[in-house]
Amino acid sequence: MFFYKVAQKVMFQMDPEVAHNIAIGSLKNTGNNPLNLFYSQNVSAAPVTCMGITFNNPVGLAAGLDKDGESIDAFHAMGFGHVEVGTVTPRPQPGNEQPRLFRLKPAKAIINRMGFNNKGVDNLVRNLMAKKTDIIVGVNIGKNKDTPVDEGKNDYLICMEKVYQHSDYIAVNISSPNTPGLRTLQYGELLDDLLSSLKAKQAELAEKHNKYVPIALKIAPDLTTEEIEKIAQSLLKSKFDGAIATNTTLTRDAVVGLDNANEMGGLSGKPLTDLSTKVIKQLAEFLNGEIPIIGVGGINSAEDALAKFDAGSQLVQIYTGFIYQGPGLINDIVNAYKAK
Repeated sequence: MFFYKVAQKVMFQMDPEVAHNIAIGSLKNTGNNPLNLFYSQNVSAAPVTCMGITFNNPVGLAAGLDKDGESIDAFHAMGFGHVEVGTVTPRPQPGNEQPRLFRLKPAKAIINRMGFNNKGVDNLVRNLMAKKTDIIVGVNIGKNKDTPVDEGKNDYLICMEKVYQHSDYIAVNISSPNTPGLRTLQYGELLDDLLSSLKAKQAELAEKHNKYVPIALKIAPDLTTEEIEKIAQSLLKSKFDGAIATNTTLTRDAVVGLDNANEMGGLSGKPLTDLSTKVIKQLAEFLNGEIPIIGVGGINSAEDALAKFDAGSQLVQIYTGFIYQGPGLINDIVNAYKAK
C-alpha cells in the first residue's frame, strides 16, 4: 500500500511512542468515515472456526497495539479477521517510565517495556459498546502492577466480569515480561488456582448472560519443554478454551550489537519467529488437538504465518510485522492460507 509506505517513512522519523499515539488517534478518527479509504482493503473470506467462533479469516491483530479499544473499526476496514484489544487492568495505570518503546529496524523488531499502560477496564467497555462494526473482538486482561501476585487472580476476575458480555473471547495475559512477578502465574498451584477460578467465573457469567465467551491463556516463549508440558496439562485439566503462543521474549541472541538491543523489556518481531513457532509446535503436541492455539510472534511474511499453521495454530496474530509491512500483510497471509 503506497499510502502506508509514505506514512511509515514519516512515523519512523518520530519517537516510537509518539508515532504510535498519533497513529491510534488517526485511526480512531477515521475508522467510520470516507478517510478510511487510505488504509481499507478487500480481503478474501477464508472462514475458520476456533473456540466455537467462526472468524472471517485467520489473521488477527495481536494485543498491545490498541490497548484501549479505540480504533477497532479502523482495523476492521483493513481486513483483519479479529482484533485483540488490551491488555486492560481493573484500574487505569500509566505504565512504566518513558522512553519504553524502541525500534530495532535492521532486525524488523521492537523492544517494549510499556507496563500495561491503559485507561482501565470501564473505559474499554465504553469503547467496546461504541464500536460500529461486527468484527470479532478478544479482550486481553491483566493485573494492576500494585496488586500482589498472590492476589492477582482477583484482578483477572474483575476484568472478566466487566468485559464478558462485550467480548467474543477473553485472553488471559500472564506472560508479559514488564509487570513484576507476573510470569510466576504460569507455574504450578498459582496457575491451577487462576485457571479454575476463571472457569468457575465463566460458568457463572455464561448462565447470567446466556452467552458462552471462550477464554484463552497467553503464554511466554521463554519456557522449557517441561514448563510447556505442565502448562498444557493445566489447560487440559481446567478445560480452557484456547491458548495464545507467544508473548514477547527476554532473549537477545538474535539482536546482539544492534542499537537499542540492550534495552530492558520484551523483544518482538522477526527475531522471535522461530522461537515462537517452536513453542507452538511443542504446545500442540502436548495438547493433542484438544485445545486450539492462536499463533503469534515474529510473523513478518505469509511464509512465517504458514509455518505457524503447520506447527499447530488455527489462527495467527500480527503486531510488529504489521508495523513494518503494513496492512498488505493481512492480504498476503490470507491468500497464502487459501492456497495451501
